[in-house]
Amino acid sequence: MPRFLQTLPDGTVKQVNPFTGTQVWTVPGRGNRPLGLPHPDPRPLTDERRTRECAFCQDRYLDTPPEKARVVAGETFDWLPAARLFDTVADFRRVPNLFEILSYDYWRLNHGYEVAPRIARRRADYLADPAGRAHVLRVIEAKLRAAGEEPGDLTEDERLARADGFFGGGHDVVIARRHFADDAADDSGLASSGTLSPDEHRAFVRFAADSARRLYAVNPHARYVAVFQNWLRPAGASFDHLHKQLVAIDELGASQEATLARLEAEPDLFNAAGVDHAAAAGLIIATTEHAVAWAGFGHRYPTIEIASRSPHTRPWEHTRAELDSVSDLLHAMHAATGADVPCNEEWYYQPPGVATAMPWRVLLKWRVSTLAGFEGATRIYLNTVSPAALRERVVTRLAALQASGAVAACVRIGGDPGPAPLRYLG
Repeated sequence: MPRFLQTLPDGTVKQVNPFTGTQVWTVPGRGNRPLGLPHPDPRPLTDERRTRECAFCQDRYLDTPPEKARVVAGETFDWLPAARLFDTVADFRRVPNLFEILSYDYWRLNHGYEVAPRIARRRADYLADPAGRAHVLRVIEAKLRAAGEEPGDLTEDERLARADGFFGGGHDVVIARRHFADDAADDSGLASSGTLSPDEHRAFVRFAADSARRLYAVNPHARYVAVFQNWLRPAGASFDHLHKQLVAIDELGASQEATLARLEAEPDLFNAAGVDHAAAAGLIIATTEHAVAWAGFGHRYPTIEIASRSPHTRPWEHTRAELDSVSDLLHAMHAATGADVPCNEEWYYQPPGVATAMPWRVLLKWRVSTLAGFEGATRIYLNTVSPAALRERVVTRLAALQASGAVAACVRIGGDPGPAPLRYLG
């Protein structure tokens, strides 16, 4: 495999990412260490801590900005008033990010963005309700203090004006219910994507996909909605509470631009240089009817790639069966990774308005190494786990998980997905 993946006589594995051109080396002996975070002093859990540990927990709904939607037992409820937030326990919630990457004013001042009349009405209705008004003031005052401002320096109307992004902004958070796993005895037992049941994970993925669709629907200036999940603080999470983020941006981003440029020259690149190349190198981890997972190469961190085999190229356009099939495989990869491994989950798909087709794919990156001076000086990145070693770790763990029923039965470990299994070109 001289083009993208080669092993030298001393065991060094040199890799080139076929979509970004990133150079990566795995040097023998640097990956022989535990990957998960240590828990040196776990504390016993109380009932209160299970539901109040952080601002994303179920007893602290008023600590987040006004909720846009929630899922309860498979049913979605939009824009509940503040007085009804505690009537049900949400399996998943979508709320605005308190500290947006791109603020409401970014869209308003740079693009002339104005919220749709129906959203303006929701804002007015929420603030007309005394409980809703108190909720918004409480959250905006906490945000002001966190930024070093004194809420008392502003009038109430000025404070409420700072909350426009809670209703019309483009950065949302999709929050899962649990902070700790149901069987956790101490605070080391965090609830991760892999500790959800396969059915719960399906609901999580469906809700996130629909939330991305909704962000496009409300902001005509959004060229791309980035969907990602930071798990644990070393991977960039503010809270060790399971959540995904969705960020509308007005550019495609360098990674997407680079991939699209390569696809212009080689439309079937994701088959030829991706899954087919991985299969030839023995790197396939598992498949489902509508998805395939393999140990990726040319990534700065150990990375599992999961790609949809559907002809649909955006998550919210997938059929229910296709979406659930991707979810089952992604859930299995999280379960095999383990709740104590910091990781990033990143979604990539064909942006609306872009004619060049690409499959929906998810990268699961294990944040188990720290970039240093060598990488900065050479732009050659050291990844401590080779693709073959990554596959071996995951496949071994998957076999035990499947035997215990922890992952969906439809996940087929190993095997050959066949030539050109990705059907994104139609």
